[in-house]
Amino acid sequence: MGLKCGIVGLTNSGKTTMFNCISNTKAAVTEFAYSTNKSNIGVCAVPDERLTHINTFIQADKLVFANLDLVDIPGLAKGASQGEGIGNSFLADVRLCDALIHVLRCFDNPALPHVEGSVDPVRDIEIVDFELQCKDLEQIERKIVKVEKAAKIGDKNAKHDYEVLKKYKEHLEGFQNVRTLEVTPDEHAVVADMMLLTEKPVLFVCNVNDDDAQNGGNAYSDAVQKYVDENGGQMLVIAAKIESEIAELESEEDRNAFLEDVGLSEPGVNKVIRAAYKMLDLISFFTVGGKENRAWTIRRGMLAPQAAGVIHSDLERGFIRAEVIKYNDLVQLGSELKCKEAGKLSVEGKNYMVEDGDILHIRFNV
Repeated sequence: MGLKCGIVGLTNSGKTTMFNCISNTKAAVTEFAYSTNKSNIGVCAVPDERLTHINTFIQADKLVFANLDLVDIPGLAKGASQGEGIGNSFLADVRLCDALIHVLRCFDNPALPHVEGSVDPVRDIEIVDFELQCKDLEQIERKIVKVEKAAKIGDKNAKHDYEVLKKYKEHLEGFQNVRTLEVTPDEHAVVADMMLLTEKPVLFVCNVNDDDAQNGGNAYSDAVQKYVDENGGQMLVIAAKIESEIAELESEEDRNAFLEDVGLSEPGVNKVIRAAYKMLDLISFFTVGGKENRAWTIRRGMLAPQAAGVIHSDLERGFIRAEVIKYNDLVQLGSELKCKEAGKLSVEGKNYMVEDGDILHIRFNV
């Protein structure tokens, strides 16, 4: 579906290390601030044990997991909206992302000085938020000027749009993110095309040292948790250094042994990917049999023809019906035939809302 998660954070927070752990693309990691002025682009597979399990009942030549696009935004700095650090060069990439993963430095390392002189993840959240708020406010003010001009020539919608934009402006001037502003669908339509930066959902990832990862965090991540409890959002604690070592291991047996040694049940990046998937309100459905068993990504609430269109536009255009088996029914009964015999294969039309874990066979005619 082309959905993108942007990985943001102050320089030297560990975000590029995180990107390398998650993505199929590897980017250079340095200890120098502002050592790059372009974003790294990659793709990650969404971990889903269900697809592997399905393959034990309905075998295929290969498994294809659902994917998310990742964008590693160059390290930010205080004053970025006014040209400090890498200035505005990151903003276009942030704007095109559907959600943000904000990596926060929650570890001490005298050999790697913090760009702000001390480790304080809540302050770092506020720095990045402020820079994004400044750009959103700049956009809102520009649109207000256009709306005022439209009002002078008799545009009937201008007064309504002006009041909505004023509401957004006052919220941003109060150092608040757009995502916390309560608006109606009609009000949101006024700014929908602006892709406001602080409207995007955010997952905070606390990057801690190895020992703190095993203990579930430290005082720095506790402060972030308090911030999230008070302001909303989601938070995870991981150690990017451990994750990078896990990512370098080629065999699953070696990875499992390493995880056991460091006291973890699974790679932390798997939790990050699943959390991002959930944050975007995405679900997966499956197609099975033949050459591949595959997971497909759709937004929650999509109807069957739309889901078919994710596979191929012809399937949506010529959609007739969808034959649906629930994942749990397949696991319980053991085969498609037994599901059909037990009445667990349903035939659904154009108004069927696809559910997470559905196994679909699309009937179409073009």
